[in-house]
Amino acid sequence: MDLLAFERKLDQTIMRKRVDIQEALKRPMKQKRKLRLYISNTFNPAKPDADDSDGSIASWELRVEGKLLDDVSILLNPGKLKRKFSSFFKSLVIELDKDLYGPDNHLVEWHRTPTTQETDGFQVKRPGDVSVRCTLLLMLDYQPPQFKLDPRLARLLGIHTQTRSCIIQALWQYVKTNKLQDSHDKEYINCDKYFQQIFDCPRLKFSEIPQRLTNLLLPPDPIVINHVISVDPNDQKKTACYDIDVEVEDPLKSQMSSFLLSTANQQEIASLDNKIHETIESINQLKIQRDFMLSFSRDPKGYIQDWLKSQSRDLKLMTDVVGNPEEERRAEFYHEPWSQEAVSRYFYSKVRRRAVFDAFFKSLLTTPTTQRPSRNTNWGLRSAWSGHLLALKLCLLCYTSLTTTV
Repeated sequence: MDLLAFERKLDQTIMRKRVDIQEALKRPMKQKRKLRLYISNTFNPAKPDADDSDGSIASWELRVEGKLLDDVSILLNPGKLKRKFSSFFKSLVIELDKDLYGPDNHLVEWHRTPTTQETDGFQVKRPGDVSVRCTLLLMLDYQPPQFKLDPRLARLLGIHTQTRSCIIQALWQYVKTNKLQDSHDKEYINCDKYFQQIFDCPRLKFSEIPQRLTNLLLPPDPIVINHVISVDPNDQKKTACYDIDVEVEDPLKSQMSSFLLSTANQQEIASLDNKIHETIESINQLKIQRDFMLSFSRDPKGYIQDWLKSQSRDLKLMTDVVGNPEEERRAEFYHEPWSQEAVSRYFYSKVRRRAVFDAFFKSLLTTPTTQRPSRNTNWGLRSAWSGHLLALKLCLLCYTSLTTTV
């Protein structure tokens, strides 16, 4: 394989890979990771000799923190900031014992808003000197959004929680597997007994499914964690750990995006292409010089003659010269058989032209004088006769020049 063919193949491979990367970036690239959740609490007993009101009342403080295990994105991009703990959740609700804190003060809620400042953890502080049972409800922030399926649809598709596009794709796969598409009108689906139970119709268009799915999709279930806030001094250093499966961006996505947006590689490739073209051009020039020298060394006389002929042809093209000046300057050129016929044709054309002029002049000279206008003739006839005389003078001039040439 020559270098040019190899270069074309390499360019095609690079272009195909770039297109593949662009198509991959259009789809969500997610990876499953473990988010470790740490739940701990501290207890502050009452101090009778404390000056402030906070110290004189016993209280506890609950801390909810977490971090990603084996965060590969930080290893691949050392300068990248670590993702905050709160960015994984849409909302967090802590339910305390309603009997201890009453119906109006037993809920601690946090909900994401467009102006929310991300944080590495949550802290809840309440007065109390007894252990408290609490329930943590964590709602993950799915991107793209995920939905919980209706129980009947979930049993049919074998999917509990998934994105809308994946649910529609699973429905289409079920239709193809069970051959529910109408054989005459491909736009319609003939519902089987399960579809009839779910969509409540014997026949429907597939384009209607996204609209009908709205009533069958529910918000996903929150993560429920039951915890006991202990005020026992022996349990102060105990921390409860829970692992949660979360979806994070594939770290390769940022590298792929930077590769597509990077212009350094493109500039380097362009400079290398220019060097290749310059090298090829110099090689061609050297090849022409080498062929010239080799041809001249084999047959100097023949090569010089061929070179002169080539130069003569180029000169004729540049100057628009008709014929061959090199041959026309020799006497042998005019002794060819065609020269006598050419001379005869030339003189015959001259004689014919002279006969035509003679007949024309005779017709002018024999014009009767009675046809000439007088002073009393109107101005139009006199101007026509003047033009007639002017044409006669011009013809006489051409006639005299023709006779002197012949």
